[in-house]
Order: sequence, then structure tokens, then C-alpha cells
Amino acid sequence: MTEFPVFPVFPVFPVFPVFPVFPAFPVEAADPYCLGVGEAEKLLNGHPWRRFAVLGDSIAEGVSEPVPGYCPLPFADRAAAELARAAPELVYLNLGQRGLRAHEVRAGQLDDALTFGPDLALVACGANDALRPGYETRADQVDAEQRTVIRALQEAGALVVTVSIFVRPAYPSLPGWLRPTGTERMAMLGERTCALAAELDTVHLDLARHPIASSMDSTSSDGLHGNGRAQSVAAAEMVRALGALLRAPALVQPDLHHTREF
Repeated sequence: MTEFPVFPVFPVFPVFPVFPVFPAFPVEAADPYCLGVGEAEKLLNGHPWRRFAVLGDSIAEGVSEPVPGYCPLPFADRAAAELARAAPELVYLNLGQRGLRAHEVRAGQLDDALTFGPDLALVACGANDALRPGYETRADQVDAEQRTVIRALQEAGALVVTVSIFVRPAYPSLPGWLRPTGTERMAMLGERTCALAAELDTVHLDLARHPIASSMDSTSSDGLHGNGRAQSVAAAEMVRALGALLRAPALVQPDLHHTREF
């Protein structure tokens, strides 16, 4: 659990460290799927969010491996840093914890998130449910847990961002007997999360069908989590989705749905 800057209920850490930007990460600067020079500043200029909470599993926590030439910040932290660059008073709470299933995220993180009072929230969970055998029979329950989390945050006034994570062609870290169905179950989770996002009007990032999803060179050595490139791509998609929302004809509303598709 991390928070920037001060919020008295939770452990306190310094304000975001100032990390170098382009051209400090030359490979990322040349990557068409990552943020371009000055892109985040332009897209997020004048954004209204001041309290950003992240709930979920290892995706939310930021489990990854660095890639030379790319920003070392994981997905959620990078998005928060870009939001803070445009609004230095932003307060950030990351409750993400690896290994959690959807019901554990709801039971262990939702109350803390609501106490924090976010006006922007990212929810990333379900993968640890989908990777287990029998997900097909439990999928409705997983959806229900995510629905409870999302609706509670929306009812408390937060704009909620959801994500269908990258679906890989293989998951070599899984036991051999599970590998053949790993991609199928993760694709199913991605499709169901997209449907849930449409139902609940979230800002949705459909990374499951992103062009880099099929490339194992954006995966960490554990064969499961995205590496530094994947983290930067995911952060770019969130910044771009929020930027598109800000520039939509209607005023930003928590129930305005926007999906980044490929």
C-alpha cells in the first residue's frame, strides 16, 4: 500500500519523486505505442482529478521487470506520476497486492479506498481467478465481486478505470497441464471485463487485444507479468483514454464510458 503525499490513515511516503522524461528513455520515445514527447502534458492539462486510488492484484501493485530505455515506473505509478505532473496537488493511494483474487480485493481494499475518498480509481483484478482451473464455472461470481467494487466507487463519486490485461499466446510459468487453457481463460476474462465495463460505464482499457499482447518480448521473465515496455504501454493507454474523455463534447461525468480499442 502506497500513498502520495499525506493521508493520515495510511502509511505516508514523500511526494512523487521527479523522474526524468524524454529523451532520458530513448527507446520508449521511439515506441509508437508509448507516450510521445509532451503527449501526456497536453492530454492531461487541466484535468480535474485530485485523489487517485488503485485497487487490485499484482497488476495494480506493479509487479514487473525493467527494460533498458523505458521508464522504470509500473503502470499505475506511471499514470499517477503523469496525473501529478499536470496537478501537483494530486494524492495517490495504491492498495494493490499480488496474488489476490477478486473477492479478496473487495473484502480487503474497498473500505480503505472509500475512506480515502477518490475522485479517480483504477480497478485491476480477476486474473488470479481466471488462471485457476474452473474459472468458467466461477466467472459470474468474479464479475459480481468486481461489480460490487466498481459500483461502490462510482456511488462515492469516483470515475472508475477498468482494464482487460494483456492476453499472452502462452503462459510458460503455469504448470504444464494448465498451459493449454491459460490463454483461453485469460481471453475469457478480458471479454467479460469489457462487457462489465460497458454495463457500468467505466473508462475501459482493452489491453487484451492490444498489438503487443501477442509478443512475448513484452513479458517479464516470470512468463506472466508485463515487463517495463508493457507497463509503459498500459500507462500510455490510460493517459490517452483520460485525455479523450477530457476532450469529449460533454463534461466529464463518472458514468461516461470510453473504451480504447485496437
